[in-house]
Amino acid sequence: MILNRSNFKRAYVWQLPVRFFHWLNAMSITVLCITGFIIADPPALLSSADATEIYRFGIVRFIHFVAAYTFVIMILMRFYWAFVGNRYARWSAYWPFTQKALKNIFHVFKVDVLLLNEKNRDLRNISVGHNTVAAMAYIAFFILFLIMIFTGFGLYSSMTTAWFPKLFSWVVPLLGGDFAARLVHHTVMWPIILIVIIHVYLVLYHDWLEGRGEVSSMVSGYKFVVTDRFPKEEIEIIEEKK
Repeated sequence: MILNRSNFKRAYVWQLPVRFFHWLNAMSITVLCITGFIIADPPALLSSADATEIYRFGIVRFIHFVAAYTFVIMILMRFYWAFVGNRYARWSAYWPFTQKALKNIFHVFKVDVLLLNEKNRDLRNISVGHNTVAAMAYIAFFILFLIMIFTGFGLYSSMTTAWFPKLFSWVVPLLGGDFAARLVHHTVMWPIILIVIIHVYLVLYHDWLEGRGEVSSMVSGYKFVVTDRFPKEEIEIIEEKK
């Protein structure tokens, strides 16, 4: 379906804090995954230098911990913004159990998964912000992130005297020991990587298919909306800057 570009209107969707959280979280997850792989399977380093002069693995662990703390701070800030941000950032935008949201699931499945074209596409069921499936994926993300935070800091709690990791010292005994905690921590990393890959693919796919600025919107904050396919009250809402 070819859309008339003259009907597109620039709408402010992603506020600056949301964009900041997004990119810093993306960098944190990337660093955590890379350093996590190295920690799980450290390379053999052969050198005649004194051990105190070769602290590469210690540096890797330090980077991992810094990224972990950064990640936790960003999650807490994003949770706060879910209550004070605009309508696209608030927790209600991620609630999938509404009639409109359930209809949107079928639309997304048809277009994104089956790659079918809807000739009579009802753009009123296409979210300006996240679609319903994306919102459900972010809920799954949040659950997986909590597991990673609890198991990661639980493992770290026995290696430090810092108060924050000590809050999670009960996690490792609950899971049955270090081995089980490490196994859970490593295993949960894989669905996170999978969701990230799918997320990047779908963002690029929608940017190409719909031309609404999916990629650039996470830099500028603006998307493009087909104004003649939305009800008047919806257009008035998306034009607001909060």
